[in-house]
Amino acid sequence: MTVTGRDHPGLTAALCAALEQHRARILDMEQVVIRDRLILGILVSGDQPALRDDLTAIATERSMQIEFELVASRPAGRRIERHSVVVLGQPLRPSAIAALTGVIAAAGANIDRIERLSRYPITSFEFRVSGSDGQRLRAGLAKEAARQHVDVAVQPANLYRRAKRLIVIDVDSTLVQDEAIEVLADMLGCADKVREITARAMEGELDFGEALRERVQLFAGCPVEVLDEVRTRLRLTPGADLLARTLRRLGFTTAIVSGGFLRIVEPLRAELGLDYAVANELEVRDGHLTGRLVGNIVDRAGKAEALVSLAERAGVSLQQTVAVGDGANDLDMLNTAGLGIAFNAKPIVRAAADTTVNVPYLDAILFLLGITREEIEAAELDAAGVLRDGRQ
Repeated sequence: MTVTGRDHPGLTAALCAALEQHRARILDMEQVVIRDRLILGILVSGDQPALRDDLTAIATERSMQIEFELVASRPAGRRIERHSVVVLGQPLRPSAIAALTGVIAAAGANIDRIERLSRYPITSFEFRVSGSDGQRLRAGLAKEAARQHVDVAVQPANLYRRAKRLIVIDVDSTLVQDEAIEVLADMLGCADKVREITARAMEGELDFGEALRERVQLFAGCPVEVLDEVRTRLRLTPGADLLARTLRRLGFTTAIVSGGFLRIVEPLRAELGLDYAVANELEVRDGHLTGRLVGNIVDRAGKAEALVSLAERAGVSLQQTVAVGDGANDLDMLNTAGLGIAFNAKPIVRAAADTTVNVPYLDAILFLLGITREEIEAAELDAAGVLRDGRQ
């Protein structure tokens, strides 16, 4: 049965009492309220005229509509794939939603439920989808999302969907808007040489480790205090602080992993209240950089290894991890995590990651975890000492 109309307190209690009186068994039940308008669906076993009469009377008394439909039982043991499809856009046009839901239908899937996650600074919705192969659904939606200039994340709607417990975030051009090594090079007057080495690495003449060592050699003799000044010049990505606060409240283990330098990254970790920071360590003697590195290099493979190590330390499976990054150096980490998110990333990274986010707000990642803007704001208000009814 489906009940619709203006919501009334006590409706569900009255309906269930009638079901109990007629010894009907509830097999499934779901309800949604939009602007005080209710849609309630209840699947029950058995069909009796007297039961229909009583249920109709309850709905009519409250000026609501009720419809009944006989449905066939589902074969025992049949397993249906279910997925969460999160769509983000700025703006998110009706034409884009039409195109994406058309892809879902073409993939043989059914939309069981739609929930709004946010209306600002971006618009996002979560579609609960059933009945389609995940790979086919993800491939079709990814192509259409690119055409519509929106972001789509497809995840299995299973135990791990809301059980993420560790998030690892790249630093340069992800957590912050800048590239720290370029800021340092500008301050030391060797920016052109650093860019030349970077270009050679991108063209395949040098691997990351060789390129990093060559660039670090240019910094020999630099007072270590300059690294502290570099940190003051780095600009946090909008939403980074809100993301960090919300993840702490949710009990996440949080970490930043960088191919840059620990002396710059560690203050960011402390400022945002994150748990771990992993980055390259510069050798320092007599208060100056020697132009050499200490220990293993945190490169593409090193970032993935750091993710695995942090998961072990946190006592969580890799399926419960999230990785966020923008560059090719993050690819192994993104592919190792339970959910890999390419944040304003290069094309090669967008093509390989589980999902992409191309809006300038880092806290949009929370929507991919199924967290709504209202929940985020409520937590912010509670932390500020303001109760739901406005009292201090």
